[in-house]
Amino acid sequence: MADEVAILTARAIQAEAEIAALEAEIQQLHDPQRLLANGIISPELEKLRTENAKLKFQITHLERNISREQSRSPDHMVNISQLVTDVFALAIRLAYPDLEDIPVLIQNSKFADYQCNSAMAICQKLKSQGEKVTPQQVGTQIKDQIPPVDFFEKLEVTGPGFINVYLSKAYVGQHVNGILENGVRPPRILAKRRVVIDFSSPNIAKEMHVGHLRSTIIGESISRLLEWVGHDVLRLNHLGDWGTQFGMLIAHLKDKFPNYLSVSPPISDLQAFYKESKVRFDEDAEFKKRAYSAVVQLQSHDPDHIKAWNLICDVSRKEFQRVYDRLGVRILERGESFYQDLMKDVVRELDDLGLTLMDEGRKVMFVEGQQIPMTLVKSDGGYTYDTSDMAAIRHRLKVEKGDWLIYVVDAGQGTHFDLIFGAGQKAGYYNPKLSRVEHVAFGVVLGEDKKKFKTRSGDTVRLVDLLDEGLARTGQKLVDKGRDKELSAQEFKAAQEAVAYGCIKYADLSHNRCNDYIFSFDKMLDDRGNTAAYLLYAYTRIRSIARTANISPEQLRTAIKKEGVSLSDEKEWKLAKCILRFSEVVSKCLDDLLLHSLCDYVYELSCTFTEFYDKCYCIEKDRNTGAILKVNMGRILLCEATANIIAAAFHILGITPVEKM
Repeated sequence: MADEVAILTARAIQAEAEIAALEAEIQQLHDPQRLLANGIISPELEKLRTENAKLKFQITHLERNISREQSRSPDHMVNISQLVTDVFALAIRLAYPDLEDIPVLIQNSKFADYQCNSAMAICQKLKSQGEKVTPQQVGTQIKDQIPPVDFFEKLEVTGPGFINVYLSKAYVGQHVNGILENGVRPPRILAKRRVVIDFSSPNIAKEMHVGHLRSTIIGESISRLLEWVGHDVLRLNHLGDWGTQFGMLIAHLKDKFPNYLSVSPPISDLQAFYKESKVRFDEDAEFKKRAYSAVVQLQSHDPDHIKAWNLICDVSRKEFQRVYDRLGVRILERGESFYQDLMKDVVRELDDLGLTLMDEGRKVMFVEGQQIPMTLVKSDGGYTYDTSDMAAIRHRLKVEKGDWLIYVVDAGQGTHFDLIFGAGQKAGYYNPKLSRVEHVAFGVVLGEDKKKFKTRSGDTVRLVDLLDEGLARTGQKLVDKGRDKELSAQEFKAAQEAVAYGCIKYADLSHNRCNDYIFSFDKMLDDRGNTAAYLLYAYTRIRSIARTANISPEQLRTAIKKEGVSLSDEKEWKLAKCILRFSEVVSKCLDDLLLHSLCDYVYELSCTFTEFYDKCYCIEKDRNTGAILKVNMGRILLCEATANIIAAAFHILGITPVEKM
């Protein structure tokens, strides 16, 4: 690898010398500006400058990647797929330096560990330039430029130029041992980013329902993923805690609990309280008038109305927090009310930039590519969701210094966010080349009838009822399996909650979030197939292997240093390679924020482990007495490495494993 860097460095030095010679020639000419203007010298000079810049960039990039890998830092887990891609990118660049935009096509292969399939594309490009070569020749040319590296066992060119890559067992074994010795580490990220993620976002005075489930679960898991790899994450709950409905609620509060200023009103069922006030608002004209008056007083920050508003919000907050505690969700409340005073500044700023105009009494802003304008100020002088979201995106970018904004909101809001993001760019709040601002959309939850998930009476399913039902069904499953007789009361409760909440989360995350998914307790609680129930049982079983063999943590640490994992059997080798793919999968999730890839991987890892465990005996016992005759420590270490990876994946997915189930 060092030789290839030296070659590229020499080429860069030569290019710099040619540039210097041309620039000296220009200086010696009587009228160099005339020659440049006529294009006599500048195209050649500019071409050399461009090529030199590309070479320097490639050298810097490769040197950084090579030095990182050679350092074998225990702080990060190697991404072998990316490493293979980098090596072939260098080889292709060296083999065909005059070709541009050559795809580096690396994929997993059933014939080898990886396969490079770039030869066909290069062959076609060369033929279009009049050069006759075969894909086999191209593949061989690329293979010959691969530098000597310690992570390849061998390379071979097969068929139409396919290059099969076989990994080194020593290299893979070293990194699996590293997982055991240093713990599971995240892959390297290019730069630490300030991420502001908006998720969950229920409305005050309304109970959380199944519609909030996906945003809450997906947002929490994405937050965990980003935090785990090292990003600085701010989790925000954009509560619906402001607006006309609060005038209605406050007016009803004042009527029902006139002494609310001195005695805290006993509102146990805020949903029923909301429905009562809504009926009055719709049917009683005098009440509606008082409700609108209460809105004005609230927006004017009248102390009594602010206290009433806080009382109502506090009841909701407590209910929301009970749900968040059960799901293990951490989130900072920053509702619409937070941005009220900031909206005036946003509108004034957009006015000063000349981006607003009046349209039928409304103040609007048009965004290129969007058919509907953004309404900033209504004809009655009030603000809108557009104004609030503009204030929010500005605050998150300018004040919070976020350079990656994520909005975990249902797919139905896609047009709205296209408008907000476009307006943010137009106002100069961010440059999409420097800041990543995206809508993480998701589909709806369907019932088993493939219609929107509802109760039998047609009402929206309350989230707390869903969680309670999950607990009840899981408890019965555990009793049916006799676990209540094998586990202590505390262990039973831990297993019940782990399976119930884990299954609800995993059923959501294991589906592509862009699609709708069918909610079925029967399927998600099945301990066969790709479910959290199966994975939790698998994890518990793997963790019990070392305990069964009476192997202490100290013995495991000694074994890592003395012998390491065993990779002699094909099933051991397959499992070890699957373990190291974790970093690759996490990197993919960071790119597309699609967590079903991680779920698929954990399920694949569990199935691969089962294949290994069925064939490769870890503990040999006397058939008559059950006494342990032999322990294969190399295989026990593979078991531990597998469990460590599953535990790391569980952490990202928000699933709580238990040692006994």
